[in-house]
Amino acid sequence: MQAILDAILSGDRSPETFAALEIPAQYRAVTVHKDEVEMFAGLASRDKDPRRSLHVEEVDVPELGPGEAIVAVMASAINYNTVWTSIFEPMSTFGFLERYGRVSPLTKKHDLPYHVVGSDLCGVVLRTGPGVNAWKPGDEVVAHCLSVELEHADGHNDTMLDPEQRIWGFETNFGGLADLALVKTNQLMPKAKHLTWEEAASPGLVNSTAYRQLVSRNGAGMKLGDVVLIWGASGGLGSYATQMALASGATPICVVSSPDKAEICRRMGAELVIDRSHDTGEGYRFWKDERTQDPKEWKRLGAKIRELTGGKDPDIVFEHPGRETFGASVFVTRRGGTIVTCASTSGFLHEYDNRYLWMSLKRIVGSHFANYREAWEANDLINRGLIHPTLSRTYPLVDVGQAAYDVHRNLHQGKVGVLALAPEPGLGVTDQKKRDALLPAINRFREV
Repeated sequence: MQAILDAILSGDRSPETFAALEIPAQYRAVTVHKDEVEMFAGLASRDKDPRRSLHVEEVDVPELGPGEAIVAVMASAINYNTVWTSIFEPMSTFGFLERYGRVSPLTKKHDLPYHVVGSDLCGVVLRTGPGVNAWKPGDEVVAHCLSVELEHADGHNDTMLDPEQRIWGFETNFGGLADLALVKTNQLMPKAKHLTWEEAASPGLVNSTAYRQLVSRNGAGMKLGDVVLIWGASGGLGSYATQMALASGATPICVVSSPDKAEICRRMGAELVIDRSHDTGEGYRFWKDERTQDPKEWKRLGAKIRELTGGKDPDIVFEHPGRETFGASVFVTRRGGTIVTCASTSGFLHEYDNRYLWMSLKRIVGSHFANYREAWEANDLINRGLIHPTLSRTYPLVDVGQAAYDVHRNLHQGKVGVLALAPEPGLGVTDQKKRDALLPAINRFREV
């Protein structure tokens, strides 16, 4: 593996150099184990500790198939799906791998007693399989996490509708939290030359997810002047939604859970911020108990929004907390407005008063990651310096359990990065002039 790292650090990107590098038989990877899926049985979600379940170990390099690439991973990042995988919620990911292994002889290699996790990647292509023409060894790339077979007609208008659509590193094996990764080459996109390895690795999943959810016609179709309520606006997903709203001429209303996170949103440029924490903020309690919501709290939130906006209700609510906030989200959305949801980090069983939906002609839109075109467009915003990584902290691969723990316990801001082959932060910039021009903005969002 040292020879691969040396070649990358040398700056030589010739295909011949990288094609000649020997791929080792094994590589270092972050895994969960199939025989440990019951290790947290009986514990509440909050008490399940990713530091116990995530292993850093040597695993075999998978066989390279048609349309695939092996990438040397310089950096990756933590997403909430890695947390779910590590605590085996809402179910073990080994069921995904077993089902994928039955699709074809080529996919059988994914069904293993261990799962290499991670849905973000930045690195350099080492090998490409048969039928690959657009990418070659030595290319600097990032990867989006949509894995799709494209053998069904349903997927050819929008690949997210393909019956065999999966999230790489979550529903497939050989993910990005490792020194090497196996990807389909239609997951690859060019790395932004003005960013470091860890900066470029961090936006992938959340930036593309926010783009489809908020900007794309497949999501909310945000336009100039829209008022957008963004839950968790300082976090890994919400920070990109906030940037997109600001860049598009919309008005974000950033909902956060502490004064520190409120200040982060203001540093991003947001003017309308709601701190919903109980100790220092508005103290909203949308649930009286586990079974009963409190509509008075919905109304109180709605009044606060109108106070901030001069009487306007949100055109769009950017939803991802799920059960805790969904009733309030449906209530506060303007008549004819849109609630767009991509996750349920506080619970999957949502409850809301349907009268406020049907009688006010509102829409609920489900959104899940992004198709290749949407991911490419979201990555292009990064390349052009219109959207910036919100990377708050970077861990070495050996400390990935702590990185996942931080995200699980909401101890982080923005994205949490992980260095794989990169020996230290700050490497990988190949367009210093562009970086210098964008450095004030890069630094401002790195502070997120």
